[in-house]
Amino acid sequence: MPVDTSPRTTTWTHVEGEWLPGNPPLIGPTSHAMWLASMVFDGARWFDGIAPDLDLHCQRVNRSAVNMGLKPIKTAEEIESLAWEGIKKFDGKTPIYIKPMYWGEHGSPGSVVSVDAESTRFALCLFEAPMGGHSGSSLTVSPFRRPSPETATTDAKAGGLYPNSGRAIAEARSRGFDNALMRDLNGNVAETASSNIFMVKDGVVFTPVANRTFLAGITRARVMGLLGQAGFDVREVTLSVEDFMNADEIFTSGNYSKIVGVNRLDGRDFEDGPVTRKALDLYMDWANGRSHSHSGE
Repeated sequence: MPVDTSPRTTTWTHVEGEWLPGNPPLIGPTSHAMWLASMVFDGARWFDGIAPDLDLHCQRVNRSAVNMGLKPIKTAEEIESLAWEGIKKFDGKTPIYIKPMYWGEHGSPGSVVSVDAESTRFALCLFEAPMGGHSGSSLTVSPFRRPSPETATTDAKAGGLYPNSGRAIAEARSRGFDNALMRDLNGNVAETASSNIFMVKDGVVFTPVANRTFLAGITRARVMGLLGQAGFDVREVTLSVEDFMNADEIFTSGNYSKIVGVNRLDGRDFEDGPVTRKALDLYMDWANGRSHSHSGE
């Protein structure tokens, strides 16, 4: 029986001048991205009439494209404008994931492995996606590691990086955890398999230093700035698994669910602490109170 390729939620995709519903067939078996993974994307969110940091996500997808060897064919401002146009196609109630994408269609002359930048294509896909909860996530230290810049395209939000994260999540879930705490090749904590991570000890907020083994996210930077403005001591440092096991609180940040508390790391339980709650409150207050609303005019 053939696989149903229709999307699981309402979806609209803008490609080559038109909006298409569902899951349009854009990549064929000879497309470079199909078999050699020359694809980058970004992810912003729309909810409650706002799209926090949408401009920064649109800027980052163009940087990712360049770092992948692709050629951005839309300006960040054009992508942002298209996103607001697409948002109006939805019911105005359900949260939306906003996913601009670039991919290569052909290999370079003389080497099919290297992508031909001139064959870059663009699509903007929007689909309904509930925000999810903000507390109760459990983590386990993964046996898998994040690659270094010498071993993978870590300076891009590249689709090819995600199978490694996917297997880490699958392995963690096979042992009864929600997500995986991933280390870099030196054994230091980098992030979870799908989000950036913070810990709190004696009132000080710590997060792994951005050492190019993981994508230091837009939401991560926003949370760091907001906590700093609120008077917290926020530090980027090299952190070990032991540091996290001895923390008072742990929480994650990411575009998909914003701030999520961690209630278990391997054998240790954690409370949904005051700094975690404050970080979420600060983020939502900022998102709802300062710009990012849009009339669509």
